[in-house]
Amino acid sequence: MQITLTDIATTELKSLMAKEVESNNLSEDAGLRLMVGGGGCSGFSYKMGFDENISEKDKILLIDGVKLVVDEKSGLYLDEVEVDFQDSLMGRGFVFNNPNASGTCGCGSSFSI
Repeated sequence: MQITLTDIATTELKSLMAKEVESNNLSEDAGLRLMVGGGGCSGFSYKMGFDENISEKDKILLIDGVKLVVDEKSGLYLDEVEVDFQDSLMGRGFVFNNPNASGTCGCGSSFSI
């Protein structure tokens, strides 16, 4: 499984994680969990969040100092995904660019295969 983080996404994730660790909300062993779940207007939706509960079945990727954690099922949908961060007049947040998606919704947070 291959996942890419853009430079701006890497910078933003490191900053967010450092703030959480500094405020004792998160341990340094935590990682960023990327997930795919059912739902959204196109069938599947992306989810992400810091997670300290890492299973032996999880795939762990270390990308430019960011620990990504992906469960086996989500990994099927996240192969070759690029995670980007956008800060514009239209909004601020992480964006998933998935070359395997056959369709996406207007908000960019759900997709179909």
